[in-house]
Amino acid sequence: MNRMVLGDVLALLMVGIGLFWWQGRAQVEEGAPPPEPATVQPPDDELPEADVTGLRGPALPEVTELSREQKRFFRYDRNRDLKITRSEMLSSRTAAFRKLDRDGNNLLTFEEWAVTTVDKFEGADGDGNRELSPDEFATTAPKRRAKPACRC
Repeated sequence: MNRMVLGDVLALLMVGIGLFWWQGRAQVEEGAPPPEPATVQPPDDELPEADVTGLRGPALPEVTELSREQKRFFRYDRNRDLKITRSEMLSSRTAAFRKLDRDGNNLLTFEEWAVTTVDKFEGADGDGNRELSPDEFATTAPKRRAKPACRC
């Protein structure tokens, strides 16, 4: 028992000595003189001058116009790693899926898909001959949304 108490007292004594040594080092570093200034500062009322004749800045980066396919690719590539994962590909389709899923059970039956497709076909078939001409088919193209003039 005496050995344990003696060991504890010695451990506390060592910690105290270390603490005093550490504090002493900190005070010596605080009292050290500041480093010499490397350059002489001009007075505050004078502006520095430089001779820039004959110097030219770096060339501006070229802006490349993205092709239509590249724009379509980047609509799916959400994290811009130049790879489209399955979840990235499917993420843009959830709204369209929810429109087709009439009963809301997250299962798209053939009937649900067929009703929407038939409605779209019958809406485009203007003359009712059960065939779509090129002009009629053009009416089935997705409507482009107008872009806002500014994002104020």
